[in-house]
Amino acid sequence: MNTADTDQHVAPEKPDLQPLVDDNKVVLDTPIRRGATTIDAITLRKPNSGELRGVSLSELLQMDVNSLVKVVPRICSPTLTAVEITSMDPADLFAIGAKVSGFLLQKSMKTDASLVA
Repeated sequence: MNTADTDQHVAPEKPDLQPLVDDNKVVLDTPIRRGATTIDAITLRKPNSGELRGVSLSELLQMDVNSLVKVVPRICSPTLTAVEITSMDPADLFAIGAKVSGFLLQKSMKTDASLVA
């Protein structure tokens, strides 16, 4: 049987129209100017224990500014300096702090708090 003779129609595969969302990306309300470059978003990664040296976990969980200034340069891309972090919009620092605080919670705690689907 020839495929042209069949009444069946196979729909072409549609690509997923929703782009992959990077849950660790923070889009900045106020971009950071670095020379001729403008940084409008940063991507954070979960720190390992060694990258948390010199900070109190409870202070980091509470989004203490001094703790964030120490840890964020170690875990963000592009890498920000302490001066850039202390100069950023407080709303942007809060968004970054919320991501960092989330990294400190176990999956079961996130599920219990309804933070994970």
